[in-house]
Amino acid sequence: MPRQPTIRPYSDDDTDAITAIYADAVLHTTATYEETPPSSADMHQRLSALRDAGFPCFVAEAEDESKKNQRVIAGYAYAGPFRPRPAYRFTVEHSVYVAPGQRERGVGRLLMEALIGACERLGFRQMVGVVGEPQANRASMALHERMGFREAGRLEGSGYKFGRWLDTAFMQRAIGGGAERSPDGEAMPGGSR
Repeated sequence: MPRQPTIRPYSDDDTDAITAIYADAVLHTTATYEETPPSSADMHQRLSALRDAGFPCFVAEAEDESKKNQRVIAGYAYAGPFRPRPAYRFTVEHSVYVAPGQRERGVGRLLMEALIGACERLGFRQMVGVVGEPQANRASMALHERMGFREAGRLEGSGYKFGRWLDTAFMQRAIGGGAERSPDGEAMPGGSR
């Protein structure tokens, strides 16, 4: 029986595997509204910019069932600014992607747990997940609901991909006391802002 995946911080060496996971989502799903997969260099720039700014970026390592004692990147997750205006500084937007062949094994849950914990420790108070085509992306909606998120809003017909209009759901979860408490200072990825 395979061991549970290990969650660890993203490193530059993970970029090619992450790029492949995201490319699959871009080309075959409505989980993202990008239509052309970014290059490995582009993905490295995106993720290292978030990491270097102090935002959490994680990967899940799992056993490769075809090769004993080898580990593969089973998924990745990150959080970043929700919007650039300063009043949003206590809110983060997150993304979680799981590799084909690794889905429905608890990888998304483990990544989400790591993100929630890291964002709470950084002083954030709200997490937002943007789910493309929620009526078809039921696994993402179910994961968010199991993790305590609720649908805060839906933009109907807001995306167009694969020749059809797509809705977009905004899933929200309070963390660290949410709006029930005043901030403990600034939400500070990397310790300063």
